[in-house]
Amino acid sequence: MSAETPADPPEGAADATPQTPAAGKATAKPARAPRVADAEATAQQPTAAKAGGEKAATAKKAPAKKAAAAKATAETASADKPAAPKKAASARKAASAKKPVGEKAADKQAERGASSRKASKAAAKAPRRRVVRAHARYVRTSARKARMVCGHLRGKSVQEARAILAFTPREVARDWSKLLESAVANAESNHELLEDDLIVREAYADEGPTIKRFRPRAMGRATPIRKRTSHLTITLTPRPEPGTTKRHG
Repeated sequence: MSAETPADPPEGAADATPQTPAAGKATAKPARAPRVADAEATAQQPTAAKAGGEKAATAKKAPAKKAAAAKATAETASADKPAAPKKAASARKAASAKKPVGEKAADKQAERGASSRKASKAAAKAPRRRVVRAHARYVRTSARKARMVCGHLRGKSVQEARAILAFTPREVARDWSKLLESAVANAESNHELLEDDLIVREAYADEGPTIKRFRPRAMGRATPIRKRTSHLTITLTPRPEPGTTKRHG
């Protein structure tokens, strides 16, 4: 019983045992192929990623380059702009330096004339108060004596001027009072103004012609006599409205 030899395995079993490694090998070969493909795919992925990164970098660099170029052009344009006015100013200075003195004076006079015209136009647009005048010519008194009275009438109302002339102890005051009444009549009849609203804007006396006469003196001599005359003027205007201090007209 102890010397029994092991029984031979059956043919099916013998055939099955050696076939297991072969089957394993056969199954391993198809499994290795996908691994190789995966390895190739993983190897290609970094290259694709690198290519995409390079494209993105180039795409980013292109707008950056464009922006830098635009900035450079803007800087050059801004640098050129101040140069143009400077050149124009220098050209004007050179032209003005080349002009003779007579032309410069003529240009200045033309500028002054333009400014005076503008001022006159602005003054013409401003509302003006109506002015009434009365003149007395060839009054038989000297202008000096008449000026001593008319200085008290300027800026006074008609009633105040009448009172001043009534109590002035000078012969020329009668002439001034007549002229004042004439001016008031002109304002009421010709310009439809009220006497209570009028004030004396101007009152002045100008020299008139001098009448020359001679008087006989001792020893056959003749002494000249000068009889002086004057021209009197009174100007009336309505009283300014409260709140306005400017005088127009």
